[in-house]
Amino acid sequence: MIAVAEVPPRARAAWGGLGALAAGVAALLLAVSGRYGYHRDELYFLRAGREPAFGYVDQPPLTPFLARAMDTVLPGSLTGLRLPSVLAAALVVVLTGLIARELGGGRGAQLLAAASMGVSAVLLVVGHLLSTTTFDLLAWTALTWLLVRALRDGGAVWLATGAVAGLAVQNKSLPLVLLAGVLVGVLAVGPRAALASRWPWLGAAVALVIWAPNLAWQAANGFPVFTLSTAIAGGSSGSSEPWYLFLPFQLVLVSPLLVPVWALGWWRLARDPALRTWRAFAVAYVLVAVLFLVTGGKPYYLAGFFPVLLAAGAPAVVEWARRGARRIRSGLIVAALALSLAMSALLMLPLVPVGELARTPVPDINYDAGETVGWPEFAATIAAVHAQVPAGERVAVLTGNYGEAGAVDRFLPALTPAHSGHNSYWSWGPPPEEAATLIVVGLDETQLRRWFGAVELAARVDNGVGLDNDEQGEPVWLVRERRVPWSQLWPQLRHIG
Repeated sequence: MIAVAEVPPRARAAWGGLGALAAGVAALLLAVSGRYGYHRDELYFLRAGREPAFGYVDQPPLTPFLARAMDTVLPGSLTGLRLPSVLAAALVVVLTGLIARELGGGRGAQLLAAASMGVSAVLLVVGHLLSTTTFDLLAWTALTWLLVRALRDGGAVWLATGAVAGLAVQNKSLPLVLLAGVLVGVLAVGPRAALASRWPWLGAAVALVIWAPNLAWQAANGFPVFTLSTAIAGGSSGSSEPWYLFLPFQLVLVSPLLVPVWALGWWRLARDPALRTWRAFAVAYVLVAVLFLVTGGKPYYLAGFFPVLLAAGAPAVVEWARRGARRIRSGLIVAALALSLAMSALLMLPLVPVGELARTPVPDINYDAGETVGWPEFAATIAAVHAQVPAGERVAVLTGNYGEAGAVDRFLPALTPAHSGHNSYWSWGPPPEEAATLIVVGLDETQLRRWFGAVELAARVDNGVGLDNDEQGEPVWLVRERRVPWSQLWPQLRHIG
């Protein structure tokens, strides 16, 4: 172990280098932001943003609000919609370097930590899409940076921590797990004195005030966040993984070549006397990993710890590179970063021509890649079925999931609003009673024949590139002669997951 001063001094921030790395990541994400197409979640956010509320069944209001704002400023622009995610990813890169600075890292360590995060698979995949996970990663990183400072310095920085925490839980509830993990870590290994002043509790009050509208919405609606968590733990999400892959996935979320950096970071946080002030993060990482493992959390839920782990490990790696065969060791680090970027970009960004995607392993590794292909073709199929309906007949669209409904709402204004029993779409109500004809996709034929007197297969979805994603090959039905009123049927169609 490298000898380090008992209290590592803060070096000057490497603003120029950190800015250049962040700009490079942003440029890469912007360059590919318009390739392929919308993700099903993005289509859902666009509709949710037009249904303003303090909360939704499956998320707080922040990301739908951003979707609506960007679509208002840059209507119909996929690149514009994803611009906040690009900026969030760039901020994660800068903040990772600043965390390394707080932990005693000089210019080299700050740049190594930031670059390691910048080439990580998880940052590129979430930075490419408008996603709650993108801003959750930024929230964890910003909270970590503030907590590192608050645990050492105390004082009013706790108020900033509370403000960021309150805003973070307006996007996702997972930052509460980070805060709880660090709190338990502080109580277990210190510094307990950090909790003795009024400042942490004032920060908690600030967070609670900012969170209050969504918390009240959750309470008024029976806390659907718990129903959603149970569904995810049961594997309802396409990005869920079996429990036995949870820990192996941690080795690839940054890059297999950069595991030594963050693994050494955890070791230093746990054992290095110079980092004793922040030992709670080492404890929190283990506690949160166990919690997510036993509760069926997704592997990427732990990604918010990587910035602090990389930041803690980077100074030791830089020091190693400066000893002995300096050129060879530095070359190995540069090669690891370059190869990591190449692997992460190829697998996590839309670089493969869409026509070739089905013949590569990319969709099997990166589920979200397949989710961004075929939505215009899906909408065209619905439009072709609509053309079969006699003029003057009132038609509505009913879908099995929010992505399908969102595609109709985005691409087929003549058929909006679409209807679905999935998540918050169910809250926006059933088709109108006067819609005698329904175009239905994503529902089981047996159910349809039980509820409707006439069920006709009208088409099958084809994305045109042979990609076996969730919608490929789905039947599209024309149904008529509904046997029961929507007041009885609609509750049966509700599903959260």
